Amino acid sequence: MIKREIDIAIISDVHLGTYGCHAKELLKYLKSIKPKMLILNGDIIDIWQFSKSYFPEEHTKVIRKILKFVTDGVPVYYLTGNHDEMLRKFADFKMGGFQLLNKLVLDVDGKKAWVFHGDVFDVTMQHSKWLAKLGAIGYDTLIHINSFTNWILLKMGKKKYSFSQKIKASVKEAVKFINEFEQTAAELAIEKQYSFVICGHIHQPEIREIITEKGSVTYLNSGDWVESLTALEYNNQVWSIYKHDTSLIDSEEDSLEEKEDLNNMLNVKELFEKFKQEVA
Repeated sequence: MIKREIDIAIISDVHLGTYGCHAKELLKYLKSIKPKMLILNGDIIDIWQFSKSYFPEEHTKVIRKILKFVTDGVPVYYLTGNHDEMLRKFADFKMGGFQLLNKLVLDVDGKKAWVFHGDVFDVTMQHSKWLAKLGAIGYDTLIHINSFTNWILLKMGKKKYSFSQKIKASVKEAVKFINEFEQTAAELAIEKQYSFVICGHIHQPEIREIITEKGSVTYLNSGDWVESLTALEYNNQVWSIYKHDTSLIDSEEDSLEEKEDLNNMLNVKELFEKFKQEVA
């Protein structure tokens, strides 16, 4: 497979360790690109719902592929989110080209980009964390049921249907949560004189210019790998949203690459052991 060379790739809200995670599709995407920098903008591993009984091989392969970027010399920034907030106490941890942070400010062709997950703007997260966690479990269960429903619909020759997107759309229209989230992020970024503000968290891919009385900023959101299956890409001084192409298939070259990765790189257990030694 010929890999697409891009300057920056940003993914968020992967939720590894949950039934809703499309790890196989994400792995195909990661195999298809050759980024100069990779940013993981929160909720990559869903520690809230992590269970030893459910962490399929496809989910482990995603971690291995990310580690392969590190061993290949690609800077990888892991920014913490609410579902992996337990990692926040280890912020500023660095190992080779891998760095764990809560937020990141980048110089992008002479313009400042402010990158963070975005849960800081979520009132539920700040004041009723137990309710947010309960909602996350319900959301994952709904996704699991929806997967079975869509399997039946496809067998019947009908299109897939998203229960959660339908529910979220109606709720968010009522409370105008998305617009308030985006507006808040934009206003703060304008005050800090950033050109770009880049978030995740709300699972809503977006690129748009937001103008206020104090100025303007480009707001970007990388979406998620539960339903949207999207990423942000920056190349040739242009931001774009990548939408997963379901026609991508594994090639023999990919299989050989994967075997080579397993033979030549740190495995996941070794990485965690080294991580524990570094933070001890």
